[in-house]
Amino acid sequence: MDLVAPVVVEPLKRRRCSECLQGPLERMIVEFNAPVCLDCADLGHLVFLRRGNTALTRRAREGSTLWAVVVRHNRRRTRYERQGLLVEEDALARAEAACLADAEARSRRRVRDAARRAERDAEVTAALEAEILRLFPRCPGVRAAEIAAHASSKGSGRVGRTAAGRALDRGAVTAAVRAAVRHVDTEYDTLLMRGVPRHQARTSVASAIEAVLRTWRPG
Repeated sequence: MDLVAPVVVEPLKRRRCSECLQGPLERMIVEFNAPVCLDCADLGHLVFLRRGNTALTRRAREGSTLWAVVVRHNRRRTRYERQGLLVEEDALARAEAACLADAEARSRRRVRDAARRAERDAEVTAALEAEILRLFPRCPGVRAAEIAAHASSKGSGRVGRTAAGRALDRGAVTAAVRAAVRHVDTEYDTLLMRGVPRHQARTSVASAIEAVLRTWRPG
């Protein structure tokens, strides 16, 4: 059987109860075109739950034997808009406890997920470092670690985070090493600060980059 919840109105004007004459009323129902306070309408024992938390609202409504919809008239839009619910206090308390338990579970899940992501990121960085040392065995270990960490930094969009980088594509790994050498071992950054166009600056330092890479390659 479909449930028909009482509708409670938050009046825009001062209203008094037509039965007990209490007023002004914060909330009321309308019976026979007359305002009735919540106590006279046998709804005074319910507590107000403002809208906004969907899970809390659903649980409180489902756990409450009696509940009511609270509305207020929006003059600009010329319509009644839902403000929340009136529910039984015990039902609200149980709903809040259930939502808190869910929040704690979600928090623990986020911690576990973050740990798994950190582990995967560490594996990506370690694999990239190993591949750098395989391609450039005479590269200092500290530099290889720095290049791998920089290239695979999460959210950076750098080579190590691309599909090619994760697949340890030779070209992608070499590009990461070349970029690191360009910024650390040449005057490239200085040229940029002097206003030299990027492509011209890259051409200027190309031979210096190759000289470093030759010392790092096998043989």
